[in-house]
Amino acid sequence: MAVVSMNLSTTPAPSQALRADSRVLLGLSEPELQQLALDLKQQSYRGKQLHHLIYKRKIKDIQDFSQVPLAFRNELEEAGWKVGRSPIYQSVTAADGTVKLLIKLEDNRLIETVGIPVKDEKGVMRLTACVSSQVGCPLRCSFCATGKGGFSRNLNMHEIVEQVLAIEEIFNHRVTNVVFMGMGEPMMNLKSVLAAHQCLNKDVQIGQRMITISTVGVPNTIKKLASHKLQSTLAVSLHAPNQKLRETIVPSAKAYPLSALMKDCRDYFVETSRRVSFEYALLAGVNDAVEHAVELAELLHEWGRGYHVNLIPFNPIEGSEYRRPSKKAVQAFAAALESNRVTVSTRQTRGLDADAACGQLRNKFQKSPLPTDSDNLQPEEDVAVAC
Repeated sequence: MAVVSMNLSTTPAPSQALRADSRVLLGLSEPELQQLALDLKQQSYRGKQLHHLIYKRKIKDIQDFSQVPLAFRNELEEAGWKVGRSPIYQSVTAADGTVKLLIKLEDNRLIETVGIPVKDEKGVMRLTACVSSQVGCPLRCSFCATGKGGFSRNLNMHEIVEQVLAIEEIFNHRVTNVVFMGMGEPMMNLKSVLAAHQCLNKDVQIGQRMITISTVGVPNTIKKLASHKLQSTLAVSLHAPNQKLRETIVPSAKAYPLSALMKDCRDYFVETSRRVSFEYALLAGVNDAVEHAVELAELLHEWGRGYHVNLIPFNPIEGSEYRRPSKKAVQAFAAALESNRVTVSTRQTRGLDADAACGQLRNKFQKSPLPTDSDNLQPEEDVAVAC
């Protein structure tokens, strides 16, 4: 299998990323919206109103900005501005309350985002938005449905932010946590991810520590992320305790050896004082033996201390040779890590019956857009909702 080229350039000013020609209001900060109002010969407080309408009221069309004068609305549209919200093409609700949304982008491609509601022992709901960063994914990890559906392009910053607003609308509840664990490899779209992170933190007002950026590992990007000194969690998808096994599960590992990845994770901790979390998908008979757990613990101790491992029992996808491990095997793996002084948790599977669980996001319009007459089709006819 060919190794994917993973060269990436980023800019040090994510708040300005992708804005020059977009004319999209979503993603602009309150000061930027105030400046826009002044540029259009309005008073600056109109920009504050725009900010409220976009992020709090979640209004999707400029002509529905009833709090601002019609003349200002018309002037915004004449200048080529739009809110930047996309329609929901389809939603699927699982028995556990997890909701998967298919969002139809301006170029007729579909992305998937998932809302995961969890109530604590006091009945307080935590709502997690699992957001996509690309249309499809180019890395083609062997156990993941998204890569099997192909890759089209990176998402723009506002296309990431709008996923969170869409989840808030569907649940009529504030999103408390955001995880960049949907479709795509966030580090291959770091410019937009950093810009979206800033908007979600400053404008949507989600705390940095409530945001997780996940990566399977892209050369030179963990160091770049560390330079921003975010308080968010970095989650590295490891999936194997040694290079040889990892290459069979994650083909891109050939271009980014495990030793280099672990060094970057160690340097990230030194630079940010933020512990790295490691994701480990358990595949029955492949990487789920107690011996693998012991080897994983040795690897982590070699490169640092205080690491956390999040175990993810494989979620079935069509056409995969992998199987979900037994509960006994998962428990034995976790116990082996704990006995070797590694903190471990096992992810609760959510949204399985809606193909919304980890690794299951896929649709057949990742690579090619929907047909232009798709609005006349029934979603269940033209969308393969995951695998």
